[in-house]
Amino acid sequence: MVQMASRRILKAVLVDLSGTLHVDDTPIPGAQEALKRLRNAPVVIRFVTNTTKECKKSLLKRLVDLGFGIGEDEIFTSLTAARNLVEQKNVRPMLLVDDSALHDFEGIATHSPNAVVIGLAPEHFNYQTMNKAFRLALDGAPIIAIHKARYYKKKDGLALGPGPFVTGLEYATDSKAIVVGKPEKTFFLEALRSTGCLPEEAIMIGDDCRDDVGGAQNSGMLGILVKTGKYRPGDEDKIQPGPYRTCESFPQAVDHILNDLL
Repeated sequence: MVQMASRRILKAVLVDLSGTLHVDDTPIPGAQEALKRLRNAPVVIRFVTNTTKECKKSLLKRLVDLGFGIGEDEIFTSLTAARNLVEQKNVRPMLLVDDSALHDFEGIATHSPNAVVIGLAPEHFNYQTMNKAFRLALDGAPIIAIHKARYYKKKDGLALGPGPFVTGLEYATDSKAIVVGKPEKTFFLEALRSTGCLPEEAIMIGDDCRDDVGGAQNSGMLGILVKTGKYRPGDEDKIQPGPYRTCESFPQAVDHILNDLL
């Protein structure tokens, strides 16, 4: 069921990246032109992503190479949120993240770790490394999950996200991870902070019904689900209330915003 957006004044649009604007190194058809059209509207745009496969600078280069005119200061990642939490807690993390994401943790002390930071790290998800993380957590080290996505979309199909591995550590240590990325309310509010806009003045566009749309709507925003990336038929029914709107793709979502919400 489509939710109503009556009496809302739209001032900010949050846009997911992987699965919404692109899949790996392939843009979603029409996404670059749609973004240009959205930039001509009187709204602030932020790009919010749970990706832990690469640092912000590498991600930005990928997006620019794909033809998206995006600035580094417009991107808010779960890696940024995780680093902020590590600094706030003043802990020395075991960084269970992909090597390409380590740049975003430069300057963080990691000797004699007393915390576990876990993201998507396919090359490191082996028994020896996971067992080291398990022993640290069992001894009381907090588990900081960059996010708990179940799966994501690659060119060759769906692939496991970090969620199953985080859940495995939680189960084995009888503890709960601190989750910092989508769908956490604090993630969306922090992403909005630099826009100066309130949640009720914002809308989120993404391909993950739970993490993108559900998280945004639980934070007071509207959420548009797009049928690209990791979307699977029936995803609309996985959250209550359901998405404000479901669109075929990012260009159609932009059309709706420009024609019906502004």
